[in-house]
Amino acid sequence: MADPMKRLPMLPVERALKVISGRWKAVILYQLFDGSKRLMELQRRIPAITQKVLIQQLREMEEHGLVSRKVFPQVPARVDYAATPLGQSLAPVI
Repeated sequence: MADPMKRLPMLPVERALKVISGRWKAVILYQLFDGSKRLMELQRRIPAITQKVLIQQLREMEEHGLVSRKVFPQVPARVDYAATPLGQSLAPVI
């Protein structure tokens, strides 16, 4: 897979706007500021978002280093999402 940082603009302001642009990314990050959440918990907290869009936005934010994803080896599968230090650094802006 290509390095996601190579696909981002060079200017820091443009890069920041590209990474958090979109209707849901700021809302999702805001929900993750107070700790890690499971996918269904995020979906309950943001009822207007579809599961497909939520997963897509989480994957994009994970690719850019704003969100971390931890998979627990149990049945049923458990996946937690949390804001990384880089994602947490956006708290004053959001």
